Amino acid sequence: MHDAASSSPKPPSSLHTETQVLQTERTPYGEVSPAIFMTSGFAYDSAEQAEATFTGDVERYQYTRYSNPTLKALEERLAAVEGAEMCTCTASGMGAVSSALLAHVKAGERVVASRALFGSCYWIVSTLLPRYGIESIFVDGDNLEQWEQALSQPTAAVLLETPSNPRLDILDIKAISQLAHKAGAIVIMDNAFAPLIQKPLKLGADVVVYSTTKHMDGHGQTIGGAVLASKTWTEETLLPYTRNTGTTLSPFNAWAILKGMETLTLRLKAMTDNAQFITELLLNSPQIERVFYPGHPSHPQYDLAKSQMENGGTMVAFEVKGGKKSAFAFMNALKVILISNNLGDTRSLITHPATTTHMKIGAEERGHLGITDSLLRLSVGTEHREDLKADILNAFLAL
Repeated sequence: MHDAASSSPKPPSSLHTETQVLQTERTPYGEVSPAIFMTSGFAYDSAEQAEATFTGDVERYQYTRYSNPTLKALEERLAAVEGAEMCTCTASGMGAVSSALLAHVKAGERVVASRALFGSCYWIVSTLLPRYGIESIFVDGDNLEQWEQALSQPTAAVLLETPSNPRLDILDIKAISQLAHKAGAIVIMDNAFAPLIQKPLKLGADVVVYSTTKHMDGHGQTIGGAVLASKTWTEETLLPYTRNTGTTLSPFNAWAILKGMETLTLRLKAMTDNAQFITELLLNSPQIERVFYPGHPSHPQYDLAKSQMENGGTMVAFEVKGGKKSAFAFMNALKVILISNNLGDTRSLITHPATTTHMKIGAEERGHLGITDSLLRLSVGTEHREDLKADILNAFLAL
């Protein structure tokens, strides 16, 4: 989508992740920080060049809804760190999920999904897809027998997330992908809870989706999404959908996410270290009923998590004794940790899934998924661990 002479060469793929997140193409001006191309369109040198651009004979930027130098810089950086052939950025994480599904699946086909999905993802599978004549099947994500039964007939797509939102259930990506491929399905994997520490494409997934709003931005300032997959599937299936439906990320948001990614590895390490520390603190508290953290041996799928993830990640879920009343009292007593339904921020954020992110899936489905009124989801930030510890201990006094 650009003239080869207008930017620096791409960085080598052999670079380590800590280096890749700092690499970006430069314009002939040689800027160190990525440039923002805040433009809706691009001018042509001639009418002939415009025609050749639209026919595809010339590879050139034509309209930001299609592509843009700032978007391209972010997409190439994301593809490099994920190990994907191509990346397409979208206006939100849900734009990424919906685009990946709707671009691929047609009326009369089937989608099989794990029950443990983010609330809006659940709505797409349970409510939106059937409106278009697409059969939707839910399974318990950790039950391979249910996957095998659901995938015993031709299927177009499989959707899953692991660690799941909000209880951090771990799904066997490799085994599910093998079953899905036998059924003719592509595997769409939401990796928003485990960027960098889990590589779904290497484990058998075909498409990886992200909400870049989360860890990649990391500062709670933009909304964005990304779809990463093979060059063939992206060009033949995804791009005709995203370019014509207008799910494009804005150049300014792309620039902000690019800047956020420069510190991604540093933030993830600090957040993960804090998450491990807080997990131990919660496990030793008599006010806590259960703790869910994939990086701790107490997690029921700890061995599977170790085989798929480099570490336990930045998210911790736990149940407070005393139900909703105690959960709310605990949250309201916090001073450092903020109440928010976002996650992946430098600031520690806590939410009550049953009354926020997963409220609309209904009490019966929440019960099936183990999302109790006592459950809290904590996105651990980069604050000093002793300040987080003091904040949590003080909140225990409110119980």
